[in-house]
Amino acid sequence: MNSNIELSLLEADEKQLLEYIWNTIPEQDRQGITLSDVLCVLDLMDDFLLENGLLEESAEEITYHEGEIDETEQLEYLLSKTKELGMSVSSEQIQLIMDAELQYGIQQGYYEEE
Repeated sequence: MNSNIELSLLEADEKQLLEYIWNTIPEQDRQGITLSDVLCVLDLMDDFLLENGLLEESAEEITYHEGEIDETEQLEYLLSKTKELGMSVSSEQIQLIMDAELQYGIQQGYYEEE
């Protein structure tokens, strides 16, 4: 699918999250990645949650469950999956995406600060 078409299909809250993450990543750390790469990492983050029983998807809704996430395990999972997909996203870039997603979630009240 064309990445521009893919991005245009996002809902408003997804676009807001994506824009927040993109603008949070320092410009020099955005080198070599695109908005589509960030979106893919976010999708893989959900895949990680699915595999660990912290996310359920049905035709009607998506449900996130409370629980602890091992960030090191999540980062290793994301690195492995992005490499499988042939993406050239570095571990530092993935960590920046994870950190920005967490900060956004805290601001929106999805997550609690520890």
